[in-house]
Amino acid sequence: MAEAIALIDYGAGNLHSVYNALKAAGAEHVAVTDDPKLVRGARRIVLPGVGSFRACYEGLTSIPGMVDALEERVLGDRKPFLGICVGMQLLADRGLEHGTTPGLGWIPGEVQLIERTDPNIRVPHMGWNDVGLTPHHGDHELLEEGEAYFLHSYHFVPEDGLDVAAMTDHGGGIVAAVARHNIVGVQFHPEKSQAFGIDLMRRFLEWKPV
Repeated sequence: MAEAIALIDYGAGNLHSVYNALKAAGAEHVAVTDDPKLVRGARRIVLPGVGSFRACYEGLTSIPGMVDALEERVLGDRKPFLGICVGMQLLADRGLEHGTTPGLGWIPGEVQLIERTDPNIRVPHMGWNDVGLTPHHGDHELLEEGEAYFLHSYHFVPEDGLDVAAMTDHGGGIVAAVARHNIVGVQFHPEKSQAFGIDLMRRFLEWKPV
């Protein structure tokens, strides 16, 4: 089990579909786990997330030792990390859904409600939309441009634009992905994005960040 990909189980939903996507991408050993000891031995880590920022943060932090294990493996050992939807949003300093809730603080910024600047724009942002890489991440080994499936009412606003790896347009620019060293978070759902999502998962399995 020491070589397993750790898919973190903290009651945030979409575990089954993310597991299936990883297996479809060629992963041999995926451990759906809430065990910090296993996380400390994992070679890659995936943090999914569906629901509110507050509920996901409370679910994650309620597991004794889990945040410490994640920080040890991801920030300390720099193992490849992929956050999906709210799992990506939790990288921020704070989320503003149902009041202010702290995040992991791995990528400075906050998660804000999508503003409706156009009455024709619907919130939540739901459905297929383009993903375009930012110029400074145009050659990222993991991310590529294409069309992905989104479902969210809140979006990540990083403090440093250099942490923004990809954008989408929903009545204005919305961050579709963030990246810093061995950490990548995507707002869209790879597990619901058909071939585009499976290809991303396949690249994640092979990704060797510097």
